[in-house]
Amino acid sequence: MNALKKTLLGEQGLVVIFAVAFVVVSLFVPNFLTERNMLGLLQSVVTIGIVACTMMFCLASRDFDLSVGSIVAFSGMIAVMVSNATGSIPVGLLAALLCGAVVGFVNGIVIARFRINALITTLATMQIVRGLALIASDGRAVGINDPAFYQLALSRFVTVPTPIWIMLILFVVFGFVLNRTVFGKNTLAIGGNPEASRLAGVNVVNTRIWIFALQGLVCGIAGVLLASRITSGQPNAATGLELSVISACVLGGVSLAGGRAAMSGVIVGVLIMGIAENVMNLLNIQAFYQYVVRGLILLIAVLLDNLRSSAAGRRG
Repeated sequence: MNALKKTLLGEQGLVVIFAVAFVVVSLFVPNFLTERNMLGLLQSVVTIGIVACTMMFCLASRDFDLSVGSIVAFSGMIAVMVSNATGSIPVGLLAALLCGAVVGFVNGIVIARFRINALITTLATMQIVRGLALIASDGRAVGINDPAFYQLALSRFVTVPTPIWIMLILFVVFGFVLNRTVFGKNTLAIGGNPEASRLAGVNVVNTRIWIFALQGLVCGIAGVLLASRITSGQPNAATGLELSVISACVLGGVSLAGGRAAMSGVIVGVLIMGIAENVMNLLNIQAFYQYVVRGLILLIAVLLDNLRSSAAGRRG
């Protein structure tokens, strides 16, 4: 019994749970295994998956970012508005990425330099940035003038939509950064024990600032792709994204207490979130009930994190 529990709480346990759930859903939900639905499922998790790449670093370093949904919406707005104003899509894309990175950098400065709690800081940024998006657009969606902007989301490579490829590339890049670079090892060390890391020579403040700047930059990428997919800049886009991303990361084994993260787990967590939403849509479950399911998934994720931490404490 203990061996089974240990397996289920480990990384391999998450893969087993995912595999079982996938098989069950494939057998009992009509049209789930079709190529069209599989590509649709992957496209539906692009925004969550991309943002989860860097939320993993935030959580692993004992921080988190509640402003990601607002940054994604604002970056998408900036991309569309600057592209329309300049007539240049590349300029609009660069403006969106710069905007996201700046917001993330400000978050990092306030949290790491001025030692303001991440919850309060990113909650404030969430409201400020969402407000700026609404002010800039006068609360309305902003249409795209150049149809070429749509190709960011509509283009395909080897029959697979480009946004999915971008998500997969970011999974590989940030997985490599986490496991194979000094930056990744420092992130986990800070999450494990910030003071010990500082005494060991790690620049804790700068590392945390860079984590939030990367989080903002990645939100900029997600915002551009989302704006292209929904064919406009929407000031109310990505509402509640932060909870879905945190749920996916924690489901994937990233510890809320810091110091533990794995990209393979995060990928599985993202897919679990996507499958849950996809199945509810295929079964025509009303959106009201979907809120309940998302909340239950978040509770289950936190419970699993608590069980993992308790098991690790007993082993330690």
